[in-house]
Amino acid sequence: MRRLPTLTPRQYERVTFVALVLLFAIILTGAAVRLTGSGLGCPNWPKCGDGYVAPLELNAWIEFGNRLITGLVGIPCIAAFVLAFRREPRRRDLKFLSALLPLGVLGQGILGGLTVVFHLKPGFVMGHFLLSQAILAAAVALWWRARTGPGERKLEHKNVHRATRALLPVGAIVLFAGTVTTAAGPHPGHTEGDDPISRFDGFGADTLETMYHWHGRSGTVLGLLAVGTWLLARRYGGNPDLRRALTVTCVLLAAQGVVGLVQYELQLPAGLVWIHVTLAVMTWTAICVANAALSGRVRQPSTPPPRLPTSGDAETRTLVETG
Repeated sequence: MRRLPTLTPRQYERVTFVALVLLFAIILTGAAVRLTGSGLGCPNWPKCGDGYVAPLELNAWIEFGNRLITGLVGIPCIAAFVLAFRREPRRRDLKFLSALLPLGVLGQGILGGLTVVFHLKPGFVMGHFLLSQAILAAAVALWWRARTGPGERKLEHKNVHRATRALLPVGAIVLFAGTVTTAAGPHPGHTEGDDPISRFDGFGADTLETMYHWHGRSGTVLGLLAVGTWLLARRYGGNPDLRRALTVTCVLLAAQGVVGLVQYELQLPAGLVWIHVTLAVMTWTAICVANAALSGRVRQPSTPPPRLPTSGDAETRTLVETG
């Protein structure tokens, strides 16, 4: 590892940003696999059919392409971890957060394989999606800390701090309710063949209707909390990064409400469901950014500041000059 070049904070920030973007993208491609009915395009794992390359079938290549992208995502995630040890100045928090990325991608690969092996059972599919959100949260925290200094500019007001922190668990509940609703919906991830995919039916024949309303209620609570947090941040002078993240969160939640109502009235068409998932991932990302921005950390320079001479340096220089 010592043979690797050292990185400035700005260079390392770029590595973490690439990892964040690709982790965001892989969630959307995974949703596309499900909504196109390609979840079992490759009926086994790690092979795809009889070989390691997908046959010339559309659904097979959609699923196989998602597997390839997952492997591609692993490259910047591993790089973020390895290069955390070559960043100058080094920071322990970045090493810890960066380790979560390759571990998360490895877990996703294993869970993805189990999802195929167990024939897209709802629990595995839901876990696959929720683990992606957890990795995304770690990537947001890593990127934000990589672009800022270790010191803090100021602490937010306690009401702003508590309300912003509350967005994370409430947002996670909304995501969970959304995955359960999707697991009960008309998009099981595979539509071909005579072997049906099991759906979540914990509430009997009315499971989808019940989960839709519970998902909507939890989303409403999140929306009200986000607006309240935004008002608190304005009242108590929250830092600009925090206020921007909260504004984006509120706008995305409003868009989510509109798309959610329209897709329900139109009987959940796949295209609108994909947009709904995209907005959900964007909203979760904005909530994570808001929480990362709570510290009000200042952006650090791209190169370490020059070391100031010390009294010891002056004494050494005097001895050299006098022989």
